[in-house]
Amino acid sequence: MDALELLLTRQSSPRLIEPAPSDRQLKNILDAAARVPDHAGLTPWEFIIAAGDGLEKLGNIFAEASRLNGAEQEFIAKTKNMPLRAPMVITVVAKIKQHPKVPEFEQHLAAGCAAMAMQQAAFAQGLGAIWRTGGLAFDRNVHQSLELAESDQIVGFLYVGTSALQANIKPTKEGMSFARYI
Repeated sequence: MDALELLLTRQSSPRLIEPAPSDRQLKNILDAAARVPDHAGLTPWEFIIAAGDGLEKLGNIFAEASRLNGAEQEFIAKTKNMPLRAPMVITVVAKIKQHPKVPEFEQHLAAGCAAMAMQQAAFAQGLGAIWRTGGLAFDRNVHQSLELAESDQIVGFLYVGTSALQANIKPTKEGMSFARYI
C-alpha cells in the first residue's frame, strides 16, 4: 500500500482481536509517532503500553476512577472491561514542557499527531486500530494512577490489534468541500 492510498483509505477498526502487534510492528508504530511535527524537538509525548496483564491493570485503573467519581456498579464494570476490547492499548499522553516559543496547545497537537501516526503505522502493517478518548482521558484519578504530572494530558487511548472483521469502506469525503481560498 502506498502512502497516499493509506491516507485516503484510513478508517478505524472498532472490533480488534489477537494477535497484538509483534515487537517489530510495535517498534514501527512507535517510531512513526516519534517522526511527527515537533516544534523545537521537545518530544512532548509519552506512550504507555498495556498488553497482557497490563490490560487488566488499566481496566482496574478505569474502574477505580469510576468508583471514586460515584458511578453506578454497572458503569464501573463496563469501564473495567474497556481495555479488554483489544490485545493492546497505548495511552498517548501530551507531556507539556515549558518553552518560550512552543505553546501548550502546539504540544497537545504534536501528541495528537503521534496518535494518528501510530494508527496509520498499524494500518500500514495490516493491523487494525481505533483512537478513543472519552471522560477517562480527562479524569484526574486516571492521571494519578498512571503517574502523570499535573500538566500532562491524555490525548487518547489507541486500541491496537488484528481487525476482527472487514469493515465497510466509509464514503469518501471531498476535502474541497471544507476548504476556501482567501
